[in-house]
Amino acid sequence: MGIPKVAIVGRPNVGKSSLLNWLAERLISVVDPTAGVTRDRVTWIMHKHDRYFELVDTGGIGIVDSDDLSADIERQIQTGLDECDLMLFVVDAKAGLTPLDEQVADRLRRMSKPTLLVVNKCDSTKLDLEAASYLQLCNVPIITTSVKANRNRYELVEKIVELLPAAAETETAEGDQLLKPADMRIAVVGRRNVGKSTFINQLAQSERVIVSEIAGTTRDSIDIRFEVDGKAFVAIDTPGVRKKKSLANDIEFYGLVRAQRSIRRADLVLMFFDAMETISKVDKQLVEEISEHYKPCIFVINKWDAALEQEMTTDKWSKYLTTAFVSMRHVPIAIITAKDGKNVRKLLNLARSVYKQANARISTGRLNKAVRQAIDRNPPCIRSNRRPKIFFASQVAGAPPTIVLKCNEPALLDESWKRYLLGYLREVTPFQEVPIRLILRGRNEVNDDLGATSRHEEVEPPELTELTDDQMLDPTEDVNALEFALDDLESDDLLTLEDEANEDDEDDEDDDD
Repeated sequence: MGIPKVAIVGRPNVGKSSLLNWLAERLISVVDPTAGVTRDRVTWIMHKHDRYFELVDTGGIGIVDSDDLSADIERQIQTGLDECDLMLFVVDAKAGLTPLDEQVADRLRRMSKPTLLVVNKCDSTKLDLEAASYLQLCNVPIITTSVKANRNRYELVEKIVELLPAAAETETAEGDQLLKPADMRIAVVGRRNVGKSTFINQLAQSERVIVSEIAGTTRDSIDIRFEVDGKAFVAIDTPGVRKKKSLANDIEFYGLVRAQRSIRRADLVLMFFDAMETISKVDKQLVEEISEHYKPCIFVINKWDAALEQEMTTDKWSKYLTTAFVSMRHVPIAIITAKDGKNVRKLLNLARSVYKQANARISTGRLNKAVRQAIDRNPPCIRSNRRPKIFFASQVAGAPPTIVLKCNEPALLDESWKRYLLGYLREVTPFQEVPIRLILRGRNEVNDDLGATSRHEEVEPPELTELTDDQMLDPTEDVNALEFALDDLESDDLLTLEDEANEDDEDDEDDDD
């Protein structure tokens, strides 16, 4: 049986999504006064009193959806009911008993599953007295709650645990595994109706989110956990985005915010395009968001089966993308057809490769040698009669690879030369397909690599072009270079010279083999 599921059910607008967020103690599900906000099943794993259970927020029973998705929402609700071990039947104390509540009660009785009646929105003890009137709905345990007044949360959790079926032998092991951080979080973003949810369902191997030809079906960012080759991944299905001026209501605006937040918390972003549609302003806005946060990314061209019918070629689409996003030419491109799973596994393998690049580390010696080669090949231009000098380079972080350059005056290095340097580094380092964050520091600046700087007096060290090959491979032989290196290696999270020495020793051993 694994981990028991607890379905949160009821008519629209009784506070089901608020209840999920309240129990999870974080914002998981979109909450809005508009009926029918929740469409897909939104879940959260709980660990309380030595028991694991999965909360499942479902759409409102009986809703007439404005986008004619009522049948799809109903199918998601029924799946949640069929799979659950306990039903939380939520009603609204302020609104009172309604005919739709009675219809929901009839439906749940036919399920013949353990049920807890949750009389929600009891913001005061006075409303608690009204709860007894709901007992006519069904002969089940009852509890009053209020998310707004934070009433009876602990008691609700206690009651849920009490009504759960006996724990399976595998519950603890599965729960521990699910609560462990995923090996990679993948945000799936794009404008509306490009096939993101279809792709997610391929990963989950089930209809986990509603798929429809109607744009804007998904409203929450939904985390779907799946495994490949023993590795745990989380795919974040985000709401489709459209132009800001076209956001019709608060729900769509919040969906946009969710999509942006998903990009920020992801380890890698899959930027979806429809093979039959041209690149839009929305696409450019999303790519800009990805770029601003230095997120590893893959451009995914979906619905390729339709493009083949129009005699489209991969070369044409690839050139189209690189022309539209000149600064993102390092981003790899994947061609898929999500609805039949074509190339989905290849895309996941590519995502793992790109993620590995983003987390790669190279020794200071190897990096300095690469920077010196870049300078020899194309030295930076003299500006204001001053020649730019680069003294030292070190990688201070991964994901994104972050490189600090010590130089005489950062302002002397123009943008075109910095772009050249990044391009050259991608050719000779493991960072071929990922963004590189470049930080320039003056010779008298001490930094924490997060932007804060201070100044102190130092003797100018030798330039990289003045160091010998031996010094490039072991910069600790140069005292001034060592002083500058230590400025950038201040925390335990950064590379240490000892680590690099060990890395170089391992490289030597590999060469001996």
